[in-house]
Amino acid sequence: MNKDPFKLLVNGQYTFEAMPEAVQQLDVVKENDNQMHVLCNGHSFQAEFVSANHSNKTYVFKIAGNLYQVKVEDHYDRLIQSLGLTVHSSTKINAVKAPMPGMVLDVLVQEAQEIHKGDPLLILEAMKMENVLKAAGDGKVKAIKVSKGAAVDKNQLLIEME
Repeated sequence: MNKDPFKLLVNGQYTFEAMPEAVQQLDVVKENDNQMHVLCNGHSFQAEFVSANHSNKTYVFKIAGNLYQVKVEDHYDRLIQSLGLTVHSSTKINAVKAPMPGMVLDVLVQEAQEIHKGDPLLILEAMKMENVLKAAGDGKVKAIKVSKGAAVDKNQLLIEME
């Protein structure tokens, strides 16, 4: 096991370091899906797990009525940053635009639908060929800006993502 400390950024302004051994010594008892009882350095408290963004290692907890957003960095995250690299487990997209002029033959998604990289979104006919437009990354459909049978121009917004 690596002996380098974890770096914890709380609410975007407070930085702490925690050694892996100290984290392993936390006494955490899960009470239900989101509630837990934590014993740390002789102090006991209730914590509620609110949300997680695993791709950027950010977690939100509610303790004593206060929300705490915690971003966790380990030795490998710091090494990747020092090399000038970034790691993303997924790519989020904001919009899908027509790569060429054509006609929409079918829309394969609905508003509020979660999509992942490679999912088929719509079928666009151009120059008598059917082209399946697929998601370039992960996202959620916010609005569909075209309908079946619509003629579209190159770079026209087809689907808006959130």
